[in-house]
Amino acid sequence: MLDLYVDCADRALAEPLLRSGCFSGLTTNPTLLQAAGVRRQDLGELVDWAVVAGARTVFLQSWGATADVILTHARELRALGGSVVVKVPVTEAGMQAAAVLESEGTPVLVTAVYNSAQVLPAMAVGASYIAPYFGRMCDAGRDGLQEIGRMHQAICAAGSTTRILVASLREPSDALALAAIGVRDLTMAPASWSKFFTDPLTEAAVEIFEKAAVAL
Repeated sequence: MLDLYVDCADRALAEPLLRSGCFSGLTTNPTLLQAAGVRRQDLGELVDWAVVAGARTVFLQSWGATADVILTHARELRALGGSVVVKVPVTEAGMQAAAVLESEGTPVLVTAVYNSAQVLPAMAVGASYIAPYFGRMCDAGRDGLQEIGRMHQAICAAGSTTRILVASLREPSDALALAAIGVRDLTMAPASWSKFFTDPLTEAAVEIFEKAAVAL
């Protein structure tokens, strides 16, 4: 099964997608929250809104320079609701925190992933998800598809339950290529989602159908 997520904290942009029935949830990070004007004290309301709009899962990112600080904030985020998955960066402190959180029953997504080897610490701590940044990998001159393919191979070979949730997706063709190698979790901005429906042949066919329907 394929799970799509909306990578956005702007309610006006995200809500139509969540209500469409095509998306499983919402992914956010501090940058997206800041851009949408969402402050720390607003996060509980954001989670409640997202769930009502149709999100089964809401990803919120913890922060801090040490594992203890990351854990403190992560527990606060998890307390906002059972739909919350806590994101931590792929750092030594982040992995220490992730190991504790997963042992406590809090699902964790390891984020800011840029190379295939970083899947190994995520698997070792039993992280529920890992989020490689496809578009940004490619921007940096790396082969994003190859890197993520290696992650997928390593997960399958180890029999790990860690899921790859690819972020920084921009084009439908990239999403399709990732799905074709076995990736089952993808997150994208609303602007990227709209590109799936901007095919001139589809638009022409729909126009013909509409004209025929009117003439019936």
